[in-house]
Amino acid sequence: QIANAGVPVLLLDVTRETAAAAIPRLLASGAFMLPSNARRVTPLGIDADLDALSGCDWVVEAIVEKLDVKQDLYRRIEAVRRPDAIVSSNTSTIRLAQLTEGASDDFRRHFLITHFFNPPRLMRLLEVVRGPDTSQGAANAVTDFADRRLGKTIVRCKDRPGFIANR
Repeated sequence: QIANAGVPVLLLDVTRETAAAAIPRLLASGAFMLPSNARRVTPLGIDADLDALSGCDWVVEAIVEKLDVKQDLYRRIEAVRRPDAIVSSNTSTIRLAQLTEGASDDFRRHFLITHFFNPPRLMRLLEVVRGPDTSQGAANAVTDFADRRLGKTIVRCKDRPGFIANR
């Protein structure tokens, strides 16, 4: 979805090869509005290339729905991200308060949930959950970008599993 908006994307998976293998599958599924948008996606490996996130404005996590795995990834992201970079999770099953347990104040100020629906290119709804520590600036940056660049209809949700649409 973000590559379709003309923004360069770093796609991290277990290895560069698995990330690279995802691009032809995305092309075949019609995920890109134009096939040339696939060139905006750079496939990377989570262990080999995590430092590349230091140049990102927004990191969207969409991994397995296991709290400990997500928290481990957040610790790793926090170690390499810029202090003003926003991090969000695509979860709809784990509360934001649980996700950010033990995280630094700065990380919590720049963390929220952005629950995209599949397929994101066709589904306009985006559920956004702000935590009590999430800064208004971080929330505004994500919702403004999602509205203006991605064409999303934003629904602000409370921090509870299932949010609105999955209840």
